[in-house]
Parts: sequence; C-alpha cells; structure tokens
Amino acid sequence: MSGKFLLDTNAIIYALNSEMKFPYAEYSISIITEIELFSYAKLTFKERNTIKNLLSYLEICNISQEIKDMTIQIRKEYGIKLPDSIICATALSNNATLISNDKQLSKIIDLKVLSLEMFLN
Repeated sequence: MSGKFLLDTNAIIYALNSEMKFPYAEYSISIITEIELFSYAKLTFKERNTIKNLLSYLEICNISQEIKDMTIQIRKEYGIKLPDSIICATALSNNATLISNDKQLSKIIDLKVLSLEMFLN
C-alpha cells in the first residue's frame, strides 16, 4: 500500500479487538479519534496501555483552521455528526484516504474512503 491513510475510530477499535494488522504504510489519526478512544467509560488499564502503545506509531493530527473550515462545510452540506465531520476534514486536509466502516462517509465528495473489509483476510 502506498500513500497516506487516516484511521477512523471504528477501524482502530476493530483492529485492537481482532488483533488485525494493517499493511505497512503511513497512518495517522485525528485528535478526535484519540479523544474517543480514551474516553470510553469502561476502559481498563491494560486497554489504555495498548491504545497508548498503538498511538505511539501514528501521527496525531490536531485541528487547524483549514480543518475547522472544512468541518463546517461538511456539517452543513452532509449533516454528518461533528466528530465524524472533523475526522473527514482531517483526512481531506492531509490528502489521506480514510479507513472506516462508516458507509455514510463515502458520500462526501473528494473524500477517499476504504472500507475496513478491504483489510480482512
């Protein structure tokens, strides 16, 4: 695989729960994904450490003005929830393909989305 990929929260959760491994490539996440992963109320100490370890290998993208502006446009045009809009805007802003199981995100024009199913054997 080549190019840049942004992992949606659902892709990371699935990968962690199934011990799935993504092919070697350049991966990143939105700061929203980091927040979502660590805010699960029943997160165990072991799970927290597993997530911390995984995130140490990924670039975490903060919210820039460009991402804010794109998020607003996505929310207005597609009515997608705020966290998902930020994640999509982050992928677009970074010229990254989004890896997600959220089918509604593929309706966003210019957003390249790969289904998590593409990585299952």
